Formats: sequence, C-alpha cells, structure tokens
Amino acid sequence: MLARCYRPKLSVWAALCVLVLCWFYIFPDYSVPRDKDIVEEVLRQGDVWHKNQTGIDLYRKLLTECCNPKRMFAVTKENSPMGKVLWYDGEIYHWHTVNNDTYPLFVQGSPLQLPLKKCAVVGNGGILRHSKWGRDIDQADFIMRCNLPPISKKYVEDVGTRTHLVTANPSIIEKRFKSLLWSRKAFVDSMKVYGSSYIYMPAFSMRPGTDPSLRAYHALADSNSSLTMLFANPEFLGTVGKFWKTHGVHARRLSTGLFLISLALGVCDEVTAYGFWPFSVGLDGQPISHHYYDNILPYKWFHAMPEEFVQLWHLHKSGTLRMRVGQCPSQNGGS
Repeated sequence: MLARCYRPKLSVWAALCVLVLCWFYIFPDYSVPRDKDIVEEVLRQGDVWHKNQTGIDLYRKLLTECCNPKRMFAVTKENSPMGKVLWYDGEIYHWHTVNNDTYPLFVQGSPLQLPLKKCAVVGNGGILRHSKWGRDIDQADFIMRCNLPPISKKYVEDVGTRTHLVTANPSIIEKRFKSLLWSRKAFVDSMKVYGSSYIYMPAFSMRPGTDPSLRAYHALADSNSSLTMLFANPEFLGTVGKFWKTHGVHARRLSTGLFLISLALGVCDEVTAYGFWPFSVGLDGQPISHHYYDNILPYKWFHAMPEEFVQLWHLHKSGTLRMRVGQCPSQNGGS
C-alpha cells in the first residue's frame, strides 16, 4: 500500500530528473574561466612551447581509433558506395541514401597526399588583426581555413595568402549568396581567392544544408573552377563530437575550427593554430572583435568556444599542438 502511495511521487521525480538532464544537455551551463583569467593564464605561459612527440603520437592514435580521419574525414566513393545510408550527424533520425545523383559528386578516395608535415589551421578570431602572422602561416605545408574568410590585401599581413582547404558552412551560401537560387557568378568569382584548394562542406549534417551544398558543387563544376568540392563525412563529424565530449567539450555542436584541428591532429606531423581566441579582450586587455574582419557573434547556445579554447590550450602547454595567440615575434624584435 505504501509503495502504491509513493509511486506517483517517484514518477514525478523521475520525470523531473529527465527534464533537468535534457535541459543541461541542450543548454549546458559551462564553468569556464573568465576572459580576464584566460588572458592572465596565456600571459604567464608566454611564448614558451616545446614540441612533445609523445603527445602528438598519442593524439594521432586516439583520433585514428575513434574517428579514422585519414579515411573518413570526407565522403568518398570508397567509404560511401551506392546505397550506403549517410546518417545526418546534426539531426537525429534523418539520413541520405547515396544514389545516382550524389555518388558521382564524391571523390574516389582520400584526397590528401599523406603524410602531411607542418599544418596551419587558421581560425577567424579578432586577435589575428594586426598580428602579422601572414608570412608564418604561408610557410606551412598545408593550410586550412574556416568558413570562407576574406584573405584580401587588407588582411594578407595577418592571415597570409595560401590555402589548401577551406570550409564553407551552408548558412554562408544561404545568407551571402542567396542560396545560389538566382545567380552563381558572385559565388564562383569569390571562390577564386582560394586558388586550387579543397572546399569542405557539411552537406549531410543537417537537412537545410544539403541543397545549398549541392548547388555550390554544381556552380563550381559548371564554371570549370580549379577548386575541388569535398563533402564532410557525417560519420566523421559525429565521432569527433563524441571524442571531444569525453575530453570536456559539451557543446551542442563543435566549432568548425575544432573539427579542422581534429583532422590536422590526425593527419599532420606538426600542427599550429592561429586565430583561435573566442574572448572579448586581447592579451593587452583591450576589447577586440569576434572575427578579424567583423564582430558578428555566434549563436550563444550552439558552440562552446571558450571551453574549446581551454582544451586546446592544454594541448599547447603539453607540446601536442602549438597555438599562436599574440603578435608575431618579429614585430617585437624577435625571430
């Protein structure tokens, strides 16, 4: 009798617990250091960095075991044959079955000429402005950039000119180029600045992004562009997300930059990251813009960029990954 009396209350508590857990999964409350604390921590570290080959080898091993970036980072004819179901990593219970329309769009196999030696992953943080890292970036063997950033003459000194892979979020195609529904010329012309690099798009992450991504592919193909379209493999994106969740990053979705760093750590001998600084003040304590080219802020609950930075800074301090967050030493009389 007593059990029956308390059963409704237990059910209510169970329901409340589930709701609370769901709330924190969707809208997690991160406990990350304040911007000022991060600045002080980075200043204490200074320019001290020692390459740790053991750490580099360990992360390559961990990422290979969980995510196999060498083979799986892009959708290819080898890993996604006709009839394969590609489950969208950003939308549960949605998928695309590889068919006669999409299969021909995939590259044959992994397009990267491995092993890659020195890789540069260039974020878009406002800390890059006036940093003068451009020449240093251009000296890397393989350069990755995020979300079609401007690399015009105005920014060359800070971000360099060369690109081997650049990501393109479908939302950029929608907003900047009107989803390519009316004209494709502006898009094709703007892509020329990236030379003969790879364009990396998450066509099969969320349903609204599929059609704009496919239109972008055809716009480049029809214009005989020297760029090569790669579609991000949703299986790779999903496993990378799970990997970082076990390492303390609990965002609804990782930032594009962290996906690229994960790829680089898995396929490069040495990785240097530039422009990863999601804080409102620079190392001098002065306010800086969110991007080096604008101050448009990301959706608050979607990414956890400060939390990502903390994890990347741990890798920097351990010698596994090198992060460049200040000005180029040559600007201060260094080498």
